[in-house]
Amino acid sequence: MKTWMTCAALAFLCAGCATTLSPPAPAPANAAAGTVKVTPLGGIDGEFCAQDRALVFEDPNGTRVLYDPGRTVAGPNDPRLGKIDVVLVSHMHGDHAGDTHIPQVNAGTCAQPAVSVSAVPNTSAVNIVLAKKAKIVTGSEMPNFFAAKLRANGGNPADSILARFGGSVTVGGVNIATVAALHSNGVPPAYLANPDFAKFLADAGIVADVGPPTGYVLRFTNGLVVYLSGDTGITADMTIVRTHYNAKLAVINIGDGFTTGPVEAAFVMNELVRPAAVIPSHANEVGTVGSRVRPGSKTETFLRAVKMPAHIPLSGRTMEFDAAGRCARGC
Repeated sequence: MKTWMTCAALAFLCAGCATTLSPPAPAPANAAAGTVKVTPLGGIDGEFCAQDRALVFEDPNGTRVLYDPGRTVAGPNDPRLGKIDVVLVSHMHGDHAGDTHIPQVNAGTCAQPAVSVSAVPNTSAVNIVLAKKAKIVTGSEMPNFFAAKLRANGGNPADSILARFGGSVTVGGVNIATVAALHSNGVPPAYLANPDFAKFLADAGIVADVGPPTGYVLRFTNGLVVYLSGDTGITADMTIVRTHYNAKLAVINIGDGFTTGPVEAAFVMNELVRPAAVIPSHANEVGTVGSRVRPGSKTETFLRAVKMPAHIPLSGRTMEFDAAGRCARGC
């Protein structure tokens, strides 16, 4: 413990502390066998940047799940995607479903990625599902919206799958349940194919509604349970993620203003969800410089407040987690 405290004090001077300010639990020697791989697909290689949302989870059986492609996946031809079996979308906002995207990795800066390619009215999520022949799993009233998009583009509307709150579906061996998130979930007018209706909504300053936003709980075949918060504030329902689902790894938004801030997110992790490890997301600012946590950032605030190991999602760098939520490699 004394050694770790020294490292924490020099967190920005030692590479070993660039991705965590909490002492990681030692992983067993064979931890790499049967691990879940988590690869962030951000805007700038090796960094945690303002618009970064997308994560790919790979089950030990090879099933690959893309969570919230957002704006930093360079469309369906992004070479980092590889095989995608399932796409999850927490809500319809452009930085999650994908209204625009970068033309290629490293376009623009960490603070302002060059999101110059339009994905409307389809969304990047739909374009990726079509190109990869994947399924898209969502909750609330979102499945009908995505089914209509698939149908309009020659895809199979049955590939849009509903997982209603409290229920779950299993795709490729990965069980996907939906849980409550407290946020907005309007459909921007730009997503609507009918230009007259889209103009009416835009002129009125309103959006179409597809029900509440969604969080997810994934159970992988190695037994690891992962909580994906989506964009959310603090809710009492978060205790269910611990008491019923027993999540061991969590992804939590820390951006503040639109979602929980770093202090609130740390409270959620420390007191409500209590996972073995956590990955911060949705910082809405530059989180790292040269792969090291930026001093004075929300990321730094979160890392100092959270009580369990916190692993920074550096774009393109794969982390591996065992069933207990311990990082076995890459953190």
